[in-house]
Amino acid sequence: MTASHQSNTRWLVAALYKFVNLPDYVELQQPLSKKCNENGVLGTLLLAREGINGTITGPEAGLRNVLAWLTVQPRFADLDIKESWASEAPFYRMKVRLKREIVTLGAGDLNPSHNAGTYVDAQDWNELIADPDVVLVDTRNDYEVAIGSFKGAIDPKTASFRDFPKWVDDNLSDEKGKKVAMFCTGGIRCEKSTALLKSKGFDEVYHLKGGILKYLETVPEEDSLWHGECFVFDQRVSVGHGLQEGSYDLCHACRMPLSEDEKDSSDYQPGISCPHCADRQTFQQRERFEQRQKQIALAKQRGERHIASAANFSGRSPASSD
Repeated sequence: MTASHQSNTRWLVAALYKFVNLPDYVELQQPLSKKCNENGVLGTLLLAREGINGTITGPEAGLRNVLAWLTVQPRFADLDIKESWASEAPFYRMKVRLKREIVTLGAGDLNPSHNAGTYVDAQDWNELIADPDVVLVDTRNDYEVAIGSFKGAIDPKTASFRDFPKWVDDNLSDEKGKKVAMFCTGGIRCEKSTALLKSKGFDEVYHLKGGILKYLETVPEEDSLWHGECFVFDQRVSVGHGLQEGSYDLCHACRMPLSEDEKDSSDYQPGISCPHCADRQTFQQRERFEQRQKQIALAKQRGERHIASAANFSGRSPASSD
């Protein structure tokens, strides 16, 4: 299956979320999908009773039409939106999915809209995390932390956000009397992680408002305490200061971000393997990846994009970024 290549030179990207009671979230799916399709908008949006979350992209006019349609509704009037630009379409199709949670933690009803931690604006973040008595926690997963984080942050080494509650129980129980500062890509995971800590008796819990993306957008690089790049859940793979497109590519086989040095490895074959997965693949997996890559190459020769190339992020929804 193929998708026609679109010639836009610049794509506006919007990462958005809000925890809000949506008893009609099922009924919202069809009109939201229709509005996106009418405006040439691509990406993934998640709807649940607890709110909305996702990342979408499109021509600027089309994307702004969709955002205007959402934010004219009182319940989405203060939707958290972070904008950036991409040189190519970061997504190849539009999906509006119904979910139990808009970011999956699996820790029961935490109600982040009423019980999240204290927001800290990007311009005030450096002062907070410079305090040696503050426990700084990166709530993202291992493959995200691997390419960048704040200096001194604790890496929980989780493979999934569902692993985070157990990590808290095993590692943070003795820190209840301290200030805990948490951060994630766009802010949504921290809404739940700070609500989780408060439900467990932590009193002083803070989180970076707007997440790493807002920090990289607003804090000058010369003043920044961020090191490396920030993983994003679309075809850009990573962004840096000023939300400029980063230097990482993605292994199409295991979906790990790859540096230039890793792509120089003998284990790296585009679309087939990389140093992270070459020694773990079965013969059948490798054969399947090789066939998929051949189809992608043939589609490229025809000036088309193969839908299989969009599968790089299946299982890592752009919405799951936070």
